[in-house]
Amino acid sequence: MNNEMAYLLGMITGNGEIQRGASETTIVIEIPHKKLETEFQKDVGVYVKASITDIRQVLEPLLGTFLSFNQSANVSYISFRKPNEDYLIREIMRYIGRATSHNNIRISPEVFTFAVDERKQFIKGFADVTGYIRRSNYFFNREMHRVYFEIPLNWELVTDFCNLLKSVDIPVQNIDWGHPNMRDGNLKKYKEGKPDFWKKEHQVKVWANEYKPIGFAVIHKNEALESFAHEQTIFIEQHNKKVSDVTHRYYWELMGKKKQKPTHPGEEDDFIPQKIRGNHYNSWKEIAYDLGYNEDSKC
Repeated sequence: MNNEMAYLLGMITGNGEIQRGASETTIVIEIPHKKLETEFQKDVGVYVKASITDIRQVLEPLLGTFLSFNQSANVSYISFRKPNEDYLIREIMRYIGRATSHNNIRISPEVFTFAVDERKQFIKGFADVTGYIRRSNYFFNREMHRVYFEIPLNWELVTDFCNLLKSVDIPVQNIDWGHPNMRDGNLKKYKEGKPDFWKKEHQVKVWANEYKPIGFAVIHKNEALESFAHEQTIFIEQHNKKVSDVTHRYYWELMGKKKQKPTHPGEEDDFIPQKIRGNHYNSWKEIAYDLGYNEDSKC
């Protein structure tokens, strides 16, 4: 394994699609940008295009082929195609198994045996295609910034990713699960006649300063991360607190009151994995524990 391959595997796992043909495999990786301007009123498309130039310089020597790039207002795509018997394709398939996209992929157990730097590169690749940092995504205080990672549909991938973060000592601050007890905990939308409102993507949230050692290769995301992590650190220190005492804490190290939530009819929905289907949860932490992100989980 090397850093370049680890980064590529992270991108594929986070937001890739694998198209297997009779003789060739095409891999398409989506980089969403959702809005047209960065946090600093600059054009996202320009920044992503510049970032792709850097990413190409890293990946094309590994690929041994040209990396295609296409862009629309809200998303950019990079892709490459190689023969099925090509060594790189065979290696990629070894790590992702029979997965066809990020919707059904898992992080291979082998990734957890990578060197620390390689695991960090995998996380960076994953973050470049799933991660966002915005001024609006603070926690109570406007200076308490977070990075969040969107993972649609794939419950197991959430657990895998959280455990991979744990393996490089990055705590998860919150998981906004696509679960009725989390996304419609008071049944407000259900009572409005929207019983499936809660069926949304999962969001893994990490304090900005905790994620800063990994960073992004996508330029505008990394600029925001640098700025917001600095702002967050200054804010905590101004309150005469040690930064790590505030942000470097895993959920199982924290005490907190659990607000009792009403039972939601969606708790039995097939959208929820069988392992936790039918269970009632008052906290995201309870779901995380049951799905395998906890103090005892192996990294």
